[in-house]
Amino acid sequence: MIHSNISVLENGHIAFSNTDVVELANKFGTPLYLLDEKRFRENCKTYRNTVEKYFGSESIPLYASKALCCKEIYRIVSQEGLGTDVVSGGELYTALSVGFPSEKIYFHGNNKTEEEIIYGLNSNIGAFVVDNFEELAFINEQAGKLNKVQNILLRLSPGIDPHTHRAVVTGNVDSKFGVAIETGQAFKFVEKALECKNVNLEGIHCHIGSQIFDKYPFTDAASIMLDFASDIKNKLGFAFRKINLGGGIGVRYVENDPQMDIDSIMGEIKNELDKLVLERDLEQPIFLFEMGRFICADAGMTLYTVGSVKEIEGYKKYVCIDGGMPDNPRYALYGSKYTAYNATHGDREFDIVASIAGRCCESGDLIGEDMNLQRFDRGDIMAVAVTGAYNYSMSSNYNRIPKPAMVSVNNGEAKLIIKRQSYEDILANEI
Repeated sequence: MIHSNISVLENGHIAFSNTDVVELANKFGTPLYLLDEKRFRENCKTYRNTVEKYFGSESIPLYASKALCCKEIYRIVSQEGLGTDVVSGGELYTALSVGFPSEKIYFHGNNKTEEEIIYGLNSNIGAFVVDNFEELAFINEQAGKLNKVQNILLRLSPGIDPHTHRAVVTGNVDSKFGVAIETGQAFKFVEKALECKNVNLEGIHCHIGSQIFDKYPFTDAASIMLDFASDIKNKLGFAFRKINLGGGIGVRYVENDPQMDIDSIMGEIKNELDKLVLERDLEQPIFLFEMGRFICADAGMTLYTVGSVKEIEGYKKYVCIDGGMPDNPRYALYGSKYTAYNATHGDREFDIVASIAGRCCESGDLIGEDMNLQRFDRGDIMAVAVTGAYNYSMSSNYNRIPKPAMVSVNNGEAKLIIKRQSYEDILANEI
């Protein structure tokens, strides 16, 4: 199995967190998102303990909530002692709705609306990660009106190619995110921030992409960020207290993906950072990280019911399911790979090659193409693994299909945490 929280029971059914998923499909219907609460909490603990081990207690581990955002997730993240980053007023509202500590919230986004900025200021969030000059000016102005000084970090673009899919690369020079170091604009960005009376410049931030499986993109980015910090110190006499290196550690979706050991990679990153700081004669900054996919991806699974198996003789075979791109758009967007099981007959051999076709009127509505699969029959339950990240959070009502429910499972116990949308829900805001 692709991860240790997936197994085959004596009756041949697939189990997720020791819970029979066919029984869950029968009880809650399909499509159905599953959250392995135990695995999610384990990943939170591993992340928190590793960051504290290598970077100290001041380095608050942040959860990148864009990966998976709902009330139950914020409850768990808060209980496990993590902070969070949000990228919209909706994510902020969801976090605050369950009492998430506002001082442990970082607000990201390349084009925050004025309403969102004011909302964040009034909510006393820990920091804004400021993306551009106009945002900086507006935060400074609005903080002044509230007679407060707002903590900020400046998002910079270090110009790093993390050798990942172009659609999820965010740190290169030609990017909609942040201000480029290479062009000299980042220096002016810092100068402008230091002129603002109603903000406190704590540090700088970058995020270079996702599905990164070695230390070098992180350490290369850190080297550029620390060179920049040294330049600022030498020319402006200002030292950054915090440097946020973002997230992006890869997770295993298919058999040929490596299984990442976060302790190992964080230890290697720490060793490199210590050398870089020493070489540049800098005071030791607080390094921050913001992991999302690493925490929630393998804690997720999606269940579907197979409607038909369509074979175009001599060409291709399709296994057709009752979900697709509305609940998981990642293959359509990125060509992302997945591992799928016949949850009803989990003991069958993987002896067919087929594509998994969604139900939408869209030729690109696929979960995967030419995948090695077990044989499926009409009515079988399909389990697609490692769907905790960027599935529910990117879901839509395309073709007016209601969004699935989400059920939390934990060693045989199951509870509903998000209700299935009804047709009435889809129409709720229409006049």
